[in-house]
Amino acid sequence: MNIIVCAKQVVDVSEMKIDPKTKKPILQGVSQIISDIDKNAMEEAIKIKDKQGGKITVVTVGPSDAKERIKELLAMGADEGVIVTPPEKYDYHIITNLLAEAIKKIGEYDILLCGEASIDMFSGQVGPRLAGLLKVPQITYAQSVNIEKDKVVAERNMGDKAVTTESTYPVLITVTKEINEPRLPSLMQILGAANKPINEWTADSLKSGLDNKVDTIELKGVSMERKNVIYQDDLDDSINKLVDSLAKEGVLRW
Repeated sequence: MNIIVCAKQVVDVSEMKIDPKTKKPILQGVSQIISDIDKNAMEEAIKIKDKQGGKITVVTVGPSDAKERIKELLAMGADEGVIVTPPEKYDYHIITNLLAEAIKKIGEYDILLCGEASIDMFSGQVGPRLAGLLKVPQITYAQSVNIEKDKVVAERNMGDKAVTTESTYPVLITVTKEINEPRLPSLMQILGAANKPINEWTADSLKSGLDNKVDTIELKGVSMERKNVIYQDDLDDSINKLVDSLAKEGVLRW
């Protein structure tokens, strides 16, 4: 079973602050991590490998310093890493095309695993776009995955209900955060990750002539100001006042 996991290096949003004057995120000095849900994808890949055998390759599009983050996934249980250095300006169109070309270069695979979305942008575009480019079936929002000899059966989280879906191989699966709990590698696994190969490929070596389809003009934080209204009257009176206030603010509609 050949498994490829797509992972993304992102800023640690729990450490990110917003400049109160400009409303722009302060990114300088914020640590970089692997997107949380991509670790769930890696954990699921390891569980599949433990049962079926095979190889896990992790692929990311990002700067060379992503190598340290990839080592974390190698320590978890991946066998090999690939870093594709993007051009100076890139969007999801370029990222997914580079991932697709890298996957083609890696060769045959049975399962592609991605997180349902990255914790920084949370667009959920990469998995479905990648499946389209590679012309393989996709199962999105998987909250459980069962691997069989000639097919995979997954339970998809659709909000108010779950849908069981099956597919032949090769297949792309995006997983939710609820699918598992990513393991913490041991000291020996962390030390052993230093001996696992990490290949670095440039965008030009995979595909040239790609142009942005979307330009990000500006990033701003959302202003969250509280009114700090406290109701201290009788409970029933307080509830009525609260409901009236919410209705006036447009939060509730009658």
